[in-house]
Amino acid sequence: MKSVSSVMPKGSVRREARWFVLPGAAVVLLAVVGVACGADPGNWINRAGKSTLPSGNGLAAAYPGDAGLKGNAAVIFADDFESGSLGEGWEETRNKNGQVLALVSPGTDARFGKRCLRVEAHLDRDTGGGLTKWFEPADTVFIRFYTRFDTNCDYVHHFVTLRANKGLRGGDKWSGFGGAGLKPEGTERFSTAIEPWGNWGRWTAPGRWNFYSYWHEMKPSQDGKYWGNSFGVPTAPLIPRDRWICVEFMLKHNTPGRPDGEQAFWIDGALLGHWKGINWRTSGQLKANALTLESYFTDRWTKHNVNVVFFDNVVIARRYIGPVATRND
Repeated sequence: MKSVSSVMPKGSVRREARWFVLPGAAVVLLAVVGVACGADPGNWINRAGKSTLPSGNGLAAAYPGDAGLKGNAAVIFADDFESGSLGEGWEETRNKNGQVLALVSPGTDARFGKRCLRVEAHLDRDTGGGLTKWFEPADTVFIRFYTRFDTNCDYVHHFVTLRANKGLRGGDKWSGFGGAGLKPEGTERFSTAIEPWGNWGRWTAPGRWNFYSYWHEMKPSQDGKYWGNSFGVPTAPLIPRDRWICVEFMLKHNTPGRPDGEQAFWIDGALLGHWKGINWRTSGQLKANALTLESYFTDRWTKHNVNVVFFDNVVIARRYIGPVATRND
C-alpha cells in the first residue's frame, strides 16, 4: 500500500487528496476536498494536573542507552537504528527516490548510539517520508520516541500517528488508513497523532505539541466535514529546535461502545496532557496496531524549501517507558 497526501495544519483551509493502492486492487482516490479544517473538541478536560499516570523514569531507566530494552516482556517493538539497513524491521518505507530518509549520527549526546533516522523533506519534489510498523495490539499502548528539529525546520503538517485497524492481515490491516474528511463508523478505524501545531502560524515553528484524533464521536468542522479534532495544551512551552526531545504518548482502548478510553502525552518525562472518557470504537475487533513514524510537509504554512527532522530510540510497549537512561560507557 502506498499513499500520497496533502494535509494542512489544524484550522487552516486545506485541500487534501489521498490515493491508496490496495494489494491486488486499482489505485483509488478516497477524498479530494477544499475545506476549513480542524475542530477542537472543546469540552474535553485535560486531567494532567490531577492524573495518577506515571511520569519521570519508566521501563527505560534500567536499560542505559536502551541497550537490552527490547527484551523486556512489556516491550512490543523497539528500534534504536543502531543495526540493520534503512527500514529493516518496519513493514512500509516512504522514501521518495531514495532522497528523503537516511541513517546518520545523532551527535554527541551520551544517551544515544552511533545512528539515528534523518528525514529531509523538499517542498519542490516530495512531502517528506517515514516508516510504518504493524504490531500485536494491547489494551493500553505506550509509544516513545526521540525527535530533533533542525535549526531551520519550519511548520510540520503531520508527524507520528497511531492507527487502529480491524486486523493484521489482508485488507483488514489497511482499514485504518485513509478516510480524510469523513467520520469513522466505529468499526473500521480510529487514529491519534502526536504533532507539532503552529496555531495557524501564530506560534513560532514548529509550535506546541498537540493530539490530532479521528474517531466515531469526533466533532465536525464548521464546513460540516470531519477533520481531526485537536487535543492541545496552549500553555505548554514552545517546541525547541536543535535539541533532542523525548516524546511519549499513550492510548487506552475503551470497552466497545463505552466512553472509558483515554489518551495522554509526556514531553521529556513530564505529563502535559491526559484526556479521559473517549469512546474510540464500537467493535472489539478494532484495535490500535499500526505506528507511522514520519515527518510530513506541504507548502501551506511551510516556507523553507528543505526541512529536516531526526528520530531515534522508538519503543512500543504495554507500560510507561520514560526517557532514555544515560549510557554507562
